[in-house]
Amino acid sequence: MGMTKAEIPPEKTVVLAHLSAPRLARRGGQDDPFAWDSREFLRKLCIGKDVVFRTEYTIPNFSREFCSVFIGTTNVGNEIVTHGWAKVKEVKGEVTPEHTELLRLEEQARQQGIGLWDRSPGSVDAAIRNLPPSAVGDPSNLDAMGLLAANKGKPLEAIVEQVRDGSSLRVYLLPEFQFVQVFVAGIQAPSMGRKQTQESTIASDIPSDEPNGDSNAESRGPLTSAQRITASPAFNEVSPDAFGREAKHFTEIRVLNRDVRIVLEGVDKFSNLIGSVYYADGESPKDLALELIENGYAKYVEWSASMMEDEARRKLKAAELQAKKTKLRLWTNYVPPSTNSKAISDNFTGKVVEVVSGDCIIVADDSLPFGSPAAERRVNLSSIRCPKLGNPRREEKPAPYAREAREFLRTRLIGNQVQVSMEYSRKVPLADGSAAPAGPTDSRVMGFGSVFLLSQGKEREDVPSTTPATAAGQQPGVNVAELIIARGLGTVIRHRDFEERSNYYDNLLAAESRATAGRKGIHSAKDPPSMHVTDLLTTSAKKAKDFLPFLQRNRRMTAVVEYVLSGHRFKLFVPKETCSIAFSLSGVRCPGRDEPYSNDAISLMRRKIMQRDVEIEVETVDRTGTFLGTLWESKTNVGVILLEAGLARLQTGFGADRIPDAHLLAQAEQSAKKQKLKIWENYVEGEEVSNGATNDKKQKEELKVVVTEVLGGGKFYVQAVEDKKVASIQQQLASLNLKEAPVIGAFNPKKGDIVLAQFSADNSWNRAMVVTGPRGPVQSAKDKFEVFYIDYGNQETVTYSQLRPLDASVSSAPGLAQLCQLAYLKVPTLEEDYGQEAAMYLSENTLSEPKAFKAVIEERDASGGKVKGQGTGNILLVTLIDEESDTSINSIMLKGGVARLEKRRRWEPKDRQQMLDELEKFQAEARTKRLGMWEYGDIESDDDENPLPSAKKTGAGKR
Repeated sequence: MGMTKAEIPPEKTVVLAHLSAPRLARRGGQDDPFAWDSREFLRKLCIGKDVVFRTEYTIPNFSREFCSVFIGTTNVGNEIVTHGWAKVKEVKGEVTPEHTELLRLEEQARQQGIGLWDRSPGSVDAAIRNLPPSAVGDPSNLDAMGLLAANKGKPLEAIVEQVRDGSSLRVYLLPEFQFVQVFVAGIQAPSMGRKQTQESTIASDIPSDEPNGDSNAESRGPLTSAQRITASPAFNEVSPDAFGREAKHFTEIRVLNRDVRIVLEGVDKFSNLIGSVYYADGESPKDLALELIENGYAKYVEWSASMMEDEARRKLKAAELQAKKTKLRLWTNYVPPSTNSKAISDNFTGKVVEVVSGDCIIVADDSLPFGSPAAERRVNLSSIRCPKLGNPRREEKPAPYAREAREFLRTRLIGNQVQVSMEYSRKVPLADGSAAPAGPTDSRVMGFGSVFLLSQGKEREDVPSTTPATAAGQQPGVNVAELIIARGLGTVIRHRDFEERSNYYDNLLAAESRATAGRKGIHSAKDPPSMHVTDLLTTSAKKAKDFLPFLQRNRRMTAVVEYVLSGHRFKLFVPKETCSIAFSLSGVRCPGRDEPYSNDAISLMRRKIMQRDVEIEVETVDRTGTFLGTLWESKTNVGVILLEAGLARLQTGFGADRIPDAHLLAQAEQSAKKQKLKIWENYVEGEEVSNGATNDKKQKEELKVVVTEVLGGGKFYVQAVEDKKVASIQQQLASLNLKEAPVIGAFNPKKGDIVLAQFSADNSWNRAMVVTGPRGPVQSAKDKFEVFYIDYGNQETVTYSQLRPLDASVSSAPGLAQLCQLAYLKVPTLEEDYGQEAAMYLSENTLSEPKAFKAVIEERDASGGKVKGQGTGNILLVTLIDEESDTSINSIMLKGGVARLEKRRRWEPKDRQQMLDELEKFQAEARTKRLGMWEYGDIESDDDENPLPSAKKTGAGKR
């Protein structure tokens, strides 16, 4: 029942004319005989019913009226007298017919011996209540904690004697008649104000002492002058809060003088009882707290709601949210908080291809074509949060149970069909934790949804056999988020008001309650499981070589595909050795990142082997630390899958006898050629086609470059001369208005950040990536940072005062320095013999005077992936030509004896064989003259290469 302030009906206290009832005791002590039974008869007869009253007479100086009251045609006074629960007073003056009738009914009741006239043995003593001391106003009269302990969760019968405000009641607890005050759990109604006057104790406080009024009010007499003065409403009064009177009236018409059931939830620090109050309304009981909140007469309060069951709390919270949305009563002027979430509705089915973390997966949408960029959709699980996996490159370790959460989902979801119901999206800043406000381009939109596993397997053991009803209807399968929460591998997000949430939010909260009660996962008091994983992708190639014997000793071993780096190159986790490795398929090469069908190969591998359990057999490890071998998924050679699909070429120049299933690989490639699939679409049978190398000089890509930095091992950095991006970046940097050194603490560069750094050689400001810095926050302007200049390839150490923050529009552009290596040559590194001489020789021929060179790209080495830093990343293997002398730097290095040719391969195309023949002449000349590394004769082959069968050692090697 709703109402406005104007709709609160006026109240009137009336006294039944000509009658006198036994007096009830005050709070503690004894009633008059039959007083309680008399009161109960009248209460049950009248409460909740419409009545009509007629004033019979009044008493001078007394505000109450003496009336006859009717329920329909029933005279209430006559009914009370008929049943013997009141006496008829003597009349002073003329006797009316009504009074005569009352006397007749009284005589009849006396003769029948009913009610007050019952004189059977013991009846009078049994009709006297001996009340315990009242706990209202004196908490010491009640053992609140003992009462709670004895009755926690049990409904107590009670009668409401007074409503102080909408959410606090004074009641008799039956059958002991303990008079207590109960605060309704989980809510707070508006205050009724207060009066610090005598009015409360003399005039208006009658209900607090005598709930049924005073039937002998005629004997009170008029108030004295002093009492009337102190009872003035203007005397120190605090007005009720908005909707305070309405909330009180709402509660009164539902529970005042009614039978209720109270479930004690707790006791506050002042020994006040906190409980849920239920009253009868038809066949089903009503929750007073829920009714008040639903009608906008109370607010949800966490301090007392925390004592309640989770289900009851969720109902109250949801009801308050709905009242806020409709701006009902207390919430009339409520302004919703800003939220960055937006409701969406998008359902699709697909196969799970990757589990990113415990709360994020990638699903291949069945409705989109295979290989299309949008086919794989990232889905964040609605309303849950799992521990973060961290970032090894930022030296962030996984949080406890982060790996377990991802592994739990991986074993249940990878390769399985799921149904996804997208529910809301949310904007998040690109840089988490940034203090600066995110601009319109500094955020991304994340999609959140519920994912349902359609297969019925062992996952059923993690969820209840019956699913609670939800507003979203019947679930199409097992809710993946509920699985995670039930295992204790994540928590449910406590959304703010008006923030979108999962359609199955109640189920998630229930699952979290079960996990908490069962002390599962993150709710357990046990130490979390720990595992140290060696990531060989972020270590040196030498360390990877040290692991080779361990990976070879067992021949085939189990691994998990963690990531697909390219069609033939993967990141694997080897459980037995607790290490992550880079693994490449022997003899199988897919198109490079920028070549046709590269994405098709990657998509195929993601669908087939991503995060699957596989078997591997490691043969060797290359110079970059990548392990080479064969990989099987479900006993199927993955190389065969790629070759059959026309997404890879077979390369067996180093020996097909070393590759398991080599005949199957050859058959698969031949099948793809005959069907002209993918990379073989222009294949003509009988025409020689090289495996991954161009066979026409005109097809080789050429760049005009300037060498900017020389490293050891024949590696160097270049800038493309005609690249428009070079001029654009330089122009942007020149236009920057550099300010004074930043205040310490306002700018904290971290490893991997792109900043402005002052180059020590010419004091110019250039873009640089932070390689290392001080541990913890910056302490002084002299703190040192090692930086890599991404546009030139230089690396040096600078101080904090030589760094400046860089605008995102400038820092986001890729670095202009491209790492190159002299093709076909083996150049010693700086740590090896003649390494320093080789680096100096290369510098003298490229950096001594500024000039442009022509770089002919022979091959691209993408094994470095997205690794950043000096000497890492993708490498162009080039022939560097000085156009003025028409001489290649490659031949100059060989001629000077500071480099040697790589081992020649029989499968090299004819044009390359001719080039190698020419280069071999320069090497022979240096060997003959005993220049550089040939000073002591021939050099033995490296450990990772086998010499040609015809080669003969003519010397004892380096001395």
